Amino acid sequence: MKKIFVLSFISVGYFLKAQSLSNSPYATYGIGDVKYDNTIETSSMGGISTAFISDFSSNFNFGNPANNSNFELTSIKLEATNENNYFKTDYNNTKSTKHSTYLSNISLAFPISSKIKMGFLYQPYSSKSYEVVHTETQLDGTVYGNRFKGSGTLNTAQLALSYKINSQFAVGARANYYFGNLYDLNEFSTSTAELINGYETKNSIKNFNFTLGTSYQSIDTRNDHKLTIGATATFGNTSNMTTNYINSTYFYSDVDIKDGEKIIDQKSTSSNNLLPLQASVGVGYGSENEWFVSGQIDYKKGESISYFGNTFDYQDSYRISAGGWYLPNYNNFRSYFSRIVYRYGAFYEKGSLEIAGNSINKFGISGGVMLPFKTSSITRMSGLEIGVEVGKRGTLKNNLINQNFVNLKVGFNFADRWFRKQLYN
Repeated sequence: MKKIFVLSFISVGYFLKAQSLSNSPYATYGIGDVKYDNTIETSSMGGISTAFISDFSSNFNFGNPANNSNFELTSIKLEATNENNYFKTDYNNTKSTKHSTYLSNISLAFPISSKIKMGFLYQPYSSKSYEVVHTETQLDGTVYGNRFKGSGTLNTAQLALSYKINSQFAVGARANYYFGNLYDLNEFSTSTAELINGYETKNSIKNFNFTLGTSYQSIDTRNDHKLTIGATATFGNTSNMTTNYINSTYFYSDVDIKDGEKIIDQKSTSSNNLLPLQASVGVGYGSENEWFVSGQIDYKKGESISYFGNTFDYQDSYRISAGGWYLPNYNNFRSYFSRIVYRYGAFYEKGSLEIAGNSINKFGISGGVMLPFKTSSITRMSGLEIGVEVGKRGTLKNNLINQNFVNLKVGFNFADRWFRKQLYN
């Protein structure tokens, strides 16, 4: 059975790389819609992870790799996300919906020793998947058309290490590798012209950086209450993004097959600030195996991205998150609902996009449960993970787009003392 889980973990990675994810029209800018970090445990608590050290021995924290002092089991996680987006704009009073289901996370983690823990994670970081067609008819009957199309996924593979210095302090490091191709196409045509004028941008991304984390946890042995403080920083891009831009004319001999292409302008640029400095600080407080609450602030430095042959500047952004979990009574075997872990959270994000003088901000609330398997115990917390996010992004001002979303997440955490030699038969 354990070999089957390991083979499934490896094969699922192929499908994670190949899948196509949907998103909002705001994905036309830069690297698209950012999906990371979309693990169920993190997103169900509003996005908190920096000061979250799980009370249970089966949960590995990739957000802050220092927060794995209690991790003692081998854990395999498989998670999927169902996104439901509802768009509205005052421009022609337009409304639309878009749905997508995709594999959002696979991870493997295990302890090397009582002080050193290791984890591997693979998930989509961002994506583009949109197509917008706009036409206008002039008084003379000429029809002008614009077609905007984007595709591609940026994935991330991570290796995390955690080291427990003593009973209170721990440090961690995570190596992050980003790879993938993102495409944008803007076409202009008229009913009086045979050729289409197209502006195509291809971003080929292979980027590598590091995340360092630290945590401090103080436990009051009189009442088992604990105070946790954590911080992370992501820096050190060691690779770059290559952008190829082509301005050309052509016609379609078949669906999406260009013919008679004539290149007007072609450029190739390289940049290494795709994922610049990011930092996070958090504080949490709770009671052992009963409840936990935390607040967190994330900061991301602005960056410049090549977009349709021009440079697009992202603004500095920040995110405020709050959330936690509650476990009624795990020792109450007469009531299954008393053994469920209930999660809750909320967040507000000042977006890095600014369009027509309006910041594209985002806020929402979240919740979830961890339904333990029948054989699960307080020291081997395995089960079915379910989470939901409900929120809003964007604005109706200046004919921009308001996006309401409902994201459903389902996954499994299989945890046990695997890959270890038994001392006794």
